[in-house]
Amino acid sequence: MIPSEKEFKLIQIYMYICDLYDKELKYYCQRYSNNSKPAFTDQEIMTIYLFAGHCQKYFQIRDIYSFASEYLSSWFPRLPSYQTFNLRLNRLGEAFRILSDRLISSFMPDDCDNGASLVDSMPVITCAGRNRKARVAREITSKGYCSTKNQYYYGLKLHALTSRREATIPFPRSLMVTPAEDNDLTVFKQAWGDHIRNTNIFGDKIYSDFEYFNDERKQKQHIEMFTPVKAVKRQSEQERQASKAYNDLFSTAVSKVRQPIESFFNWLNEKTTIQRAQKVRSTKGLLIHTMGKIAIAFIYLIF
Repeated sequence: MIPSEKEFKLIQIYMYICDLYDKELKYYCQRYSNNSKPAFTDQEIMTIYLFAGHCQKYFQIRDIYSFASEYLSSWFPRLPSYQTFNLRLNRLGEAFRILSDRLISSFMPDDCDNGASLVDSMPVITCAGRNRKARVAREITSKGYCSTKNQYYYGLKLHALTSRREATIPFPRSLMVTPAEDNDLTVFKQAWGDHIRNTNIFGDKIYSDFEYFNDERKQKQHIEMFTPVKAVKRQSEQERQASKAYNDLFSTAVSKVRQPIESFFNWLNEKTTIQRAQKVRSTKGLLIHTMGKIAIAFIYLIF
């Protein structure tokens, strides 16, 4: 048995998933076999995963299944074996991606400042160390370097374009997952550069590209990128000292504005442990780990 307050949340999650499933998610879980209508439904699998992660802080599949078997058997009497549950859950990565997109787009807070955007990325680590070799999900992961942790790792990058909010963490406008080796600026150009409009963007030094963010783009899209000042190669010491005071003040101001996106990533990791993917054992499992964790973090929006 679970407390009545959590029972109410379980019902809310299930009803929301069923409604979205009938409208959209079913097209990403379609089966063309004799078992196209299993007794234990995809909606029930997604509900158990989301509820156990959001309300009970269980993030390992074994722990989620054990909790459901012990405490949710009256709600889900046709719960299959652990092997079947794990196999079917791993097939729902695309459904969780669509679910995350809909949660973010449907429940965006009213206090989002679309005129100020923050952009950054965080690592999702499958293994760490300079001399370690990737053994899991090698078709979608690669080797990268995290300057914040001063660490080489294999895995993914989670890129976030967010809207600034006053006195709280920003809210994502778009999230994207890429191999760890992908350059943040390149990802921004390919994913958002030609589509974003009417906003000032704040990022770290890697997003500094005066040639790309030129006057023509500013006039056409009404966007401007602000980053801390990068050192200029072959600049004389006299020139550097002449502009040092201004550059330091400007860099500090930009860093202060963009700092909340780091708090957003910290919040996401604390809520879901999304950064730690060392126990993942397959490509499908890694997709569930990332997309499912994002959905767990934002499922609170429906309450």
